[in-house]
Formats: sequence, structure tokens, C-alpha cells
Amino acid sequence: QVQLVESGGGLVQPGGSPRLSCAASGSIFRLNVMGWYRQAPGKERELVANFNSVGAKYYADSVKGRFTISRDSAKVYLQMNNLKPEDTAVYYCNLRTPMDANYWGQGTQVTVSS
Repeated sequence: QVQLVESGGGLVQPGGSPRLSCAASGSIFRLNVMGWYRQAPGKERELVANFNSVGAKYYADSVKGRFTISRDSAKVYLQMNNLKPEDTAVYYCNLRTPMDANYWGQGTQVTVSS
């Protein structure tokens, strides 16, 4: 079993640079895929950024050049720069094991507004 606990987010002004953190505990494997999704009101959940099973990074086109994913042991971070109103969403930490078990954090709201 895996538990994911997110922190960070909140109300941010346009252009702001918050950092999200996700701490994983439980059965953690080196080959896990780990990253961040987001879901805006009325939209489907979408992949924002992740590390694949060999450690390569992926970014959605909408965040390339603005967001940076990083990790340290069992934590993964999302540094978000130059936030825009369209980045407003609930951000979810995700971990997928080599056996394709999928785990989600509780979600953290990021609202970009002046």
C-alpha cells in the first residue's frame, strides 16, 4: 500500500511561483512512475509532469518552460513559475507501480487570481 500526501498551493497571483510537494510512504519501488496531474472545473484530469520508470521527465505542452518536476528520495516536487489563470486547478500527486497499481493524493487546490 502507498500513501501520498501533498502540500503547497493556495491562492497565487498571476506570475507567482509556488512549489507543490508530495511525500510518498509505503511500498515504494525505484521503477515507480511518479508525477502530477491536475483537474480544472468542468475538465478532465490531465497529466502535468512526471518521471517515468527510467527517470525521464515528461511535461505537458501547456507547462513546458514554466514548471519543473524534481524528486528527492520518496518525495516529488512541482515548481510552478509564471502562473497563469488557466493553471487554476486541483493538483494531484500520482504514483503508478510496475504492477500498474495507481495511487493518488488527496489533491491540493491552486487558484491563480489577482
